[in-house]
Amino acid sequence: MNIYAIRAIYRFEMARTARTLMQSIASPVLSTSLYFVVFGAAIGSRMGEIDGIGYGAFIIPGLIMLSLLNESISNASFGIYMPRFSGTIYELLSAPVSYIEVLLGYVGAAATKSIVLGLLILLTARFFVPYSIEHPFWMFGFLVLTALTFSMFGFIIGVWADGFEKLQIVPLMIVTPLTFLGGSFYSISMLPPLWQKITLFNPVVYLISGFRWSFYGISDVNIVISTGMTFAFLILCLVTVWRIFKTGYRLKS
Repeated sequence: MNIYAIRAIYRFEMARTARTLMQSIASPVLSTSLYFVVFGAAIGSRMGEIDGIGYGAFIIPGLIMLSLLNESISNASFGIYMPRFSGTIYELLSAPVSYIEVLLGYVGAAATKSIVLGLLILLTARFFVPYSIEHPFWMFGFLVLTALTFSMFGFIIGVWADGFEKLQIVPLMIVTPLTFLGGSFYSISMLPPLWQKITLFNPVVYLISGFRWSFYGISDVNIVISTGMTFAFLILCLVTVWRIFKTGYRLKS
């Protein structure tokens, strides 16, 4: 394992974040804070509890997931797309660096940024809404697992995209709507029976449900199923990345 190569890629990507601190960290934290102000402090104070949890506290896991998914995808996709766009990817591919080391460098950096962002949003929420964390170990585990999984998904998008506009198609047109419809602002038990069954086909439901369980011990889906679905998507992403590197899809041409 070439630790020096992994560290070089990782440090380069983290340095890019430091240069764009306002865009990478401050902007998502500020945007999520506005959700806490509007839905948590303002609207939440006039709404009843959901499963015994105040509305402002109830939406915290969903809002963290909303930012985490989008930032994980954006960071990883942009990180691998720029070398392809500039042509420096060929220098990387010709260097004595394995595909695993390339993946660890890019995905590790993107996941680190997302984890830091998620923790910052969690701390920021304390200023607006009181909340508790019943299972802090599981909470951090879900945070890391989700960041890694969707950073790898973002890596796949960055390889697939052949233009800057395509980098935003999946986050804006697919991931964000699925997150809003996945129980970020409500419990799916509030839906009619038919829509509850339809909602279970939304993979984001399992992420938000598991993450919310780590906070309050309540969930729309069994925690074992939520964890299993997350690992299943991670394995699917790993297989896809392995296929990309084996065939050289959009990396060598």
